Amino acid sequence: MSYTRTFVLIAGLTGLFGAIGFLIGGQGGMLIALLVAGAMNLFAYWNSDKVVLRMYNAQPVDRASAPELYGIVEQLVARAELPMPKVYVIENDQPNAFATGRNPENAAIAATTGLLQYLSHEEVAGVLAHELAHVKNRDTLIMTITATIAGAIGMLANFAFFFGGNRDNNGGSNILVSLMVMILAPLAAMLVQMGISRTREYEADRIGAEISGRPLWLASALERIHQVAHEVPNETAERNPATAHMFIINPLSGERMDNLFSTHPAVENRIAALEQLARQMGPSGQPGPGSFASRSHYAGGTPPDGPWGQGSSQPPQGGPWGGGARRNSPWG
Repeated sequence: MSYTRTFVLIAGLTGLFGAIGFLIGGQGGMLIALLVAGAMNLFAYWNSDKVVLRMYNAQPVDRASAPELYGIVEQLVARAELPMPKVYVIENDQPNAFATGRNPENAAIAATTGLLQYLSHEEVAGVLAHELAHVKNRDTLIMTITATIAGAIGMLANFAFFFGGNRDNNGGSNILVSLMVMILAPLAAMLVQMGISRTREYEADRIGAEISGRPLWLASALERIHQVAHEVPNETAERNPATAHMFIINPLSGERMDNLFSTHPAVENRIAALEQLARQMGPSGQPGPGSFASRSHYAGGTPPDGPWGQGSSQPPQGGPWGGGARRNSPWG
């Protein structure tokens, strides 16, 4: 997706915000809504990353507090020729991750404790490479601004429902207009989010796989996350659905297919594209000299069948899965 089309979509969100203002309060309402939208865009440019990180109670980590996780990011940013982003961990059992920040120089990557617990070193690297691809493509600003405006549209639509639209000729409240705003405005915002998110996810998968050097690492991670994500709720995401498109896998419950309202492409389609890329790169997606994968534990061959060892397809008895010991992970 070109940046021109992306900004057209964001302009569409802003225009939709103004249209709802018009339905609520006429020309004065539209003017106020557009002014608010402009102020929100400025605020989102400078602060949206902080807002989202605070929303998910993300905690910063460094080389001392999370040496393996931090080390993975350091190796990947060297491979991608990017500045080192801030690294955060979110205390949440759902395996997931997102990137945010207005540019590569002010970027942040956040991973949940679930991601670090259930995935192997290689799969975590695949996921973080995907997030760095968003940073490299400068997607993070678009994604966070979109989340901010889309969330505001939902709130404004609720306001329209409770307080009514323009007064009709008889001075009564136009309930029909209010109902249309309440239903159609969030739907339109969701469609714009979807248009931004889907194409960017495919592109981030491709570039992330090139950064790590192993497309199958990310393919395995996507399959593993998809298996677990909708069984383990992310309550913060459920309360703030406008942020769902920021995650590598949709964190909301019930999202199972590439349908009209999905903010993410179908996992099966993403895995198929990564497998095709792996075939183009050669047997087992073997990277070139000096890549992240060539320095990995599994550089000499394919990763194990599952992230918990050769032939294993079940998670260990630890963390939210059971009462046993927590597996060795990049977290600490």
